Amino acid sequence: MIQVLPADARIRSSRDFGAALKRGRRAARGGVVVHWAPERTAADQTAPSEAVANRTARAGFVVSKAVGNAVVRNKVKRRLRHAAAAELPHWPAGTDVVVRATPKAAERDFHELHRDLAEAVKAARSAKSGRPREQRSRP
Repeated sequence: MIQVLPADARIRSSRDFGAALKRGRRAARGGVVVHWAPERTAADQTAPSEAVANRTARAGFVVSKAVGNAVVRNKVKRRLRHAAAAELPHWPAGTDVVVRATPKAAERDFHELHRDLAEAVKAARSAKSGRPREQRSRP
């Protein structure tokens, strides 16, 4: 059965992509890099909106020209959307996940990409540091 990623489960705005990339934890596996940005807590934001608190988890996809030509990029994007739709029910509400395809993604079939996505999400969720990337100090 083909799973479709619902429209309300897609990250579309540049601002939402940027926020997820900035506050999310990153993990890479195979052909993907995942930025896992859990729902903001009350300490992270002054007045959480009810719309944000009740919304479903969302996924956004970045597939650059380094991955391949338009046909290859769209094929990779379709495969990643399908894999994300299968994983979405396992993600907490309010979570934003940005999936960035690497050039290696073009060489991987659907099952490998799905496994890469699931493993990267698992790694990002259980990162050793509970702090998001923006709060870490750089040497």
